Amino acid sequence: MKTALVLGAGGFIGNHMVKRLKKDGYWVRGVDLKYPEFDKTVADHFVVRDLRDYGSVKEVIGYAGSCRDPYQTWSRAFDKPFDEIYQFAADMGGAGYIFTGEHDADVMHNSATINLNVLDALKQHNDQMKSNKTKVFYSSSACMYPEHNQLDPENPNCEESSAYPANPDSEYGWEKLFSERLFLAYNRNYNLDVRIARFHNIFGPQGTWKGGKEKAPAAMCRKAAETPDGGVIEVWGDGSQTRSFLYVDECVEAVLRLMHSDFTGPVNIGSEEMVTINQLAEMAIKLSGKNISINNIV
Repeated sequence: MKTALVLGAGGFIGNHMVKRLKKDGYWVRGVDLKYPEFDKTVADHFVVRDLRDYGSVKEVIGYAGSCRDPYQTWSRAFDKPFDEIYQFAADMGGAGYIFTGEHDADVMHNSATINLNVLDALKQHNDQMKSNKTKVFYSSSACMYPEHNQLDPENPNCEESSAYPANPDSEYGWEKLFSERLFLAYNRNYNLDVRIARFHNIFGPQGTWKGGKEKAPAAMCRKAAETPDGGVIEVWGDGSQTRSFLYVDECVEAVLRLMHSDFTGPVNIGSEEMVTINQLAEMAIKLSGKNISINNIV
């Protein structure tokens, strides 16, 4: 039986990955600061840990004798490395969290610390076990692409080759770009078997829908649901800005295909179909069955 460690398993994409891996016959350990918000985890073993703490990362990756559980409830004693590690854990959210500038230090510090801990712990674990069999996936983001690539809403340039010269539009994007290079450096210098993908606006059931960390589809659906008939919803910008959106099951499938290939990446995981933000709002309004107008906040 293959084994997998899913970091960020309490989050939206991580929880869906756990379900898919279990369906495919894996033994799965999930790790996060919290359990999934809208669902029960199906992981064989779920551990609540803060991955900014290096000792916690060493523990969940499987160091012999490192278990701190006083009741000995770990459901599998590790005598060999995981086959696969999926690193989704990050300090992130939607535009209301990422682009205000109020959380830049936390976003960069927390996510970079997690990635450094994961790579260092895996390298040490490989050295200890005298093995190098674990594949590790890192989830980057389309936010790492240069801001000037996105100025033409009709022709956004998100080819992998367009990443440099670098100029992401947020500190979140800069951290993602740094972490991509970090994973690739550990691949070159320590032969870690890494895979890297850049996600483009993943959506689907059980995603965050309020509080500032929700993505655009959930935000639009919430606004349409909460706005009374005859009311108005606010949309940031002039509404002509375009985005591509990908359903979470397709994202998970793409990640697994990349993981089981010989290609390191980075590679885009997203849709080629572009939707303007106003079109997205209009879809949500139509589904609501209400007469709602849009107020663009420029």
